[in-house]
Amino acid sequence: MSKKKEWISLFLGFIGALIGLYGVICFNQLILMTLPLVLRMISMIVVYWLIVLIPIVLMRINKDTLEDYGFTKNSVGCQILIGISIAVVISLILTLVPHLLGLGEYFDTGRRYQYLWQFIYEFFYCIIAVGFSEELVFRGFIYERFKRLFGKDWIAVIGSSFLFGVFHIFSGNIGQMMLTGCLGAFFCFCKLKIKNCSLLSLIIAHGVYDALITVWASILL
Repeated sequence: MSKKKEWISLFLGFIGALIGLYGVICFNQLILMTLPLVLRMISMIVVYWLIVLIPIVLMRINKDTLEDYGFTKNSVGCQILIGISIAVVISLILTLVPHLLGLGEYFDTGRRYQYLWQFIYEFFYCIIAVGFSEELVFRGFIYERFKRLFGKDWIAVIGSSFLFGVFHIFSGNIGQMMLTGCLGAFFCFCKLKIKNCSLLSLIIAHGVYDALITVWASILL
């Protein structure tokens, strides 16, 4: 594929992800709470996949494979354990420690749970919806576009992490954008430097880390 087509694919993929995110926000604000609980739980996952819709279409058009974006069939169990380990480490550093220092309000999703099934669903949602969508787009599709354009991993790390930060612009919080950009860079380095750390590992790490934010907040706040 020519560099011009790669640039177009990168632009369309990122804009498509932003549009998908805006659709998720609108759905959550206007429709979500009008639905019965079970339908609400299902729709939260399905609607979040809007973020990855355009990138997946572009992947199909470009005839890319899942292996091109960091998936592998080798040592799946090890990949999963690596993902969980990464999540636990960054959760302890970026969530638990701030809570213990009295800064928990700055690392809080605002959700509070009391029942086991709520926590189970939170992990399921964060991995299957958030982790899958955002990692496939940013550490998969967008990272690979930058790598093909410039041929250097460090440029792909910077480019994909910067756009990952920008992706969180709807939060209206510059600090959140900077934190997520740095977190994206950390995930990239994990994939590059840790043996058997695949895109599956990052999906799990991302999802478990996000879910643990709610767990710590529910327990400690």
